[in-house]
This record gives sequence, structure tokens and C-alpha cells, in this order.
Amino acid sequence: MNDVGLYPLVQNETIKILKKKRFLVIVLILAALIPIFTYAQMKVAEETRKQFGSEDWRLVTQQQINDYTNRLASGRVPEEWKKYMRVQVQVLQYYLDRDVDPKSPNAVSFTVNFVSNSINLFIPLMVMVIAADLVSSEHSVGTIKLLLSRPVRRWKVLTSKYAALVLFVSLIVFTTAALCYLISGVVFGYGGWTHPVFTGFKLVGAEVDFTSVHPVPQWLYLLMELGLVWFAALVVGCMSLMISVLVRSTAAGMGIMLALLIAGTILTNMVSSWKSAKYLFMVNLNLTDYLAGRLPPVEGMDMNFSLIVLTVWAAAAVVVSYTVFTKKDILN
Repeated sequence: MNDVGLYPLVQNETIKILKKKRFLVIVLILAALIPIFTYAQMKVAEETRKQFGSEDWRLVTQQQINDYTNRLASGRVPEEWKKYMRVQVQVLQYYLDRDVDPKSPNAVSFTVNFVSNSINLFIPLMVMVIAADLVSSEHSVGTIKLLLSRPVRRWKVLTSKYAALVLFVSLIVFTTAALCYLISGVVFGYGGWTHPVFTGFKLVGAEVDFTSVHPVPQWLYLLMELGLVWFAALVVGCMSLMISVLVRSTAAGMGIMLALLIAGTILTNMVSSWKSAKYLFMVNLNLTDYLAGRLPPVEGMDMNFSLIVLTVWAAAAVVVSYTVFTKKDILN
């Protein structure tokens, strides 16, 4: 009997995911939440204009720099916050000196900010919803026996699930960006594609090295950001799929990943003195912070380091998944 090809398996996995309607739920969640965030951003802009009494971004940016500087002089501010504020003062001053608005209100900048703030928890949670039961659900409904009774090798079954995972991770990231742009554009306008954004900041302690900083059009910056978000989401997907292989209960698998992601969000704000935490995959998910010149969770971390750490975790997850799935007695 001939072995089943890989393409029909991928097609089958895609159909199964769509039939569960979880991707539709994700789209509906995005369609419901993005207008709320858009409205909140609009109110923030209005309050900022009222607070500073001006719509001139230069005056607003200078006032923000002054506020950070005044807070740095306070003895009540923790040293970690002071490091963050020192970096922000330097970055904002760099934008001000070059007459570039760092927060130009438009649909593209809203999308950039939304995606950047979603990279470590919101988008990974949506990916987890898809990936956490790719294997465990086969056990719960009993379809794993039917699937493996067909003339198909186990590694092909798992490969088809990984291929479907990559497809839906890509769809989630693209859908998030597209809905952000389309919905926020109603309020902020659909321009901003060519607005310059600076990237290439390097941090040495709390000091910013500007030697490699260069402007890029905002559309290119958005593409760079989406690429990093896609990679981080794929790593989370690989981890979720590994747990789905190891744990037969979908609820348990989701609970484990949810705990890890929330722990990562908490640790990111607390681990500055725990140097070894930089090797945890959850702490390295904020890849977009490196583009914007924000302070990393642990001193010494940079883009290359985080990419390597995430790659190692993803590769280890894939190896464990294939090893367990191809050798484990999954029929009982």
C-alpha cells in the first residue's frame, strides 16, 4: 500500500483547524478589541493635548523629556525605572533634534504600536489557542487511532501539523496587522506609510549608542516588526505543539502555556538582577523592543542573543515533539 503524501495531510489538518472555528473566534476577538484600543488611543491623544495645551508634537515631546528628567532627580524612583527613563530621554531627544515626530498619529503608527505591545502575550495567546490541541485533541476525540491506521508515517503526520501551524501563525499575524490598519484608519487616517522611523539603537547599560541609528520609512519598519512578531509567535507555537504532544489533555496543555506566557510577562519586569533568566524563552519574546531602542529585561541582552535563544528553544521543542510522537505508544 502506498504511503500517503504530505500535501493531503496538511490539507486535512487545515480543514480540521477551520472546522473547530477557533481561527474565526480569533478574528472576532481582534475585531472587537481593536476598536476599543483605537478609541483609547484617541482619548490619550486628546488628554495629551489638554495636558500640554498644544497640538505641536515638538512641545509635547520636549515636555515629556522634561518630565522624565524631573523624575530622574527624585530619590523615590527605583533605579530600574531610572534606567528606562534615561534611555527614553536620549531616544526622544534624538527624534526631537532631527525634527521627526516619534508618535505621529496615523493608522500605520497605531498598527506598529499595537503589534509591538502584543508580541509577548496577546498574539502568543492567540497562537496557543490554535496550537495547544493539534495533537492532544486527537487523543480526546479518538481520531488518533483512525489517523495512524492509514498508510502514513508518524513523522509525516506531525510534519503536516507543523505546516498547518506555520500557515495559521502567518494568518494570525497578517490578520492582526490588517485589522489594526483598517479599523484605526477610520479615526487616524490611512496615511503614514512614508513617515520616517529611527532604528538601529544599541544600548550600553543605560546609555544609547547612536552610531548605527538610521531612518527607515514606516512601512519598512512595520514589515521588520511583523517579521519579528511572526518569529516569536512561531516559537510559541512550537512550544505549544510540543506540550500538546506530551500532554493528552487539551485543557492541561493550554494551562501550562498560559502559565508560562503570563510568567514571562511578569518576569520581564522583575528579572533585571537575575542574569540567568535571559535564557528563558518567555523573557526573549519582546524582539520589537530592540528596534525601538528600549531597555532589555536583563542587561547584556540584544537582538542577536534573543534570536539565538528563541531558535534553540524552538529547535529543542521540535526535536522533543518528533522523538516522543514517533516512539510513544499513542494508541492506548
